[in-house]
Amino acid sequence: MGSEIRRLETKFPAYKFLFTDYDELSITDEKAVEQFFEENRPDFCINCAAYTAVDKAEEKSELYLVEKLNADAVGYLANQCSKYHTKFLHISTDYVFDGLSSTPYTELDVPNPVSVYGATKLKGEKLAIQNTDAIIIRTSWVYSSFGKNFVKTMMRLMQEKNEVKVVKDQFGTPTYAADLAAVILHIIKSGKWQSGIFHYSNDGITTWYHFAIAIRNIGKYSCAVNPIPTSSFPTPAKRPAYSVLNKSKISEVYLIQPPPWRDSLVECLKILI
Repeated sequence: MGSEIRRLETKFPAYKFLFTDYDELSITDEKAVEQFFEENRPDFCINCAAYTAVDKAEEKSELYLVEKLNADAVGYLANQCSKYHTKFLHISTDYVFDGLSSTPYTELDVPNPVSVYGATKLKGEKLAIQNTDAIIIRTSWVYSSFGKNFVKTMMRLMQEKNEVKVVKDQFGTPTYAADLAAVILHIIKSGKWQSGIFHYSNDGITTWYHFAIAIRNIGKYSCAVNPIPTSSFPTPAKRPAYSVLNKSKISEVYLIQPPPWRDSLVECLKILI
């Protein structure tokens, strides 16, 4: 996400951007966060950081780090945003829901995470809202030309193997990080700050299997893609079977119309292929 926002920096010349990663600022270090805000006093803070290794997060040895990054660090940032009147925009996840719904989740639906990752992200949401005037954007199935993600993994496997197996019974919506980055900057530029929770993903509903089929077809790979049930692919962390997000609120408040997920996938693959 941070890299996608950096890519858009030149389109927003009215703003001075200050990008940080772990080397410049460890947001799990409360004193470091305090010092950073004292020195820079930003007007906006966009938190893209998270512990996103969903299965590894289930390991007891990782719990401290997961809690620090997904929850405590959000509280540290929120506290400083409140102190310096900085507007805080925090990215969260569809994994705060249990996946038992059959209709797209709205911001009013009660979260019920079924994984450590989801539970810690929900805790981070609460700390953000309790401590400052925050906008939280829940998103889903994020991919990009940067970093590690499903699209890049599928592309690699489809070049290496004759066939791949992909789960067919988990429903959601892919989100191109470049689209989400544009939405974040649109909100900031709008001058309209309505704190609270918003949902954003690309438009449409699909499964991981059909997502993989689209990657294969657009990328013109010859690899076979075979559907399997979740039960045939056990993982340490339970995934929501259905995590489609309702985007009506963000569309109404900020006049945002998410592009179809297939169209955005085409744009990403143009960069990667």
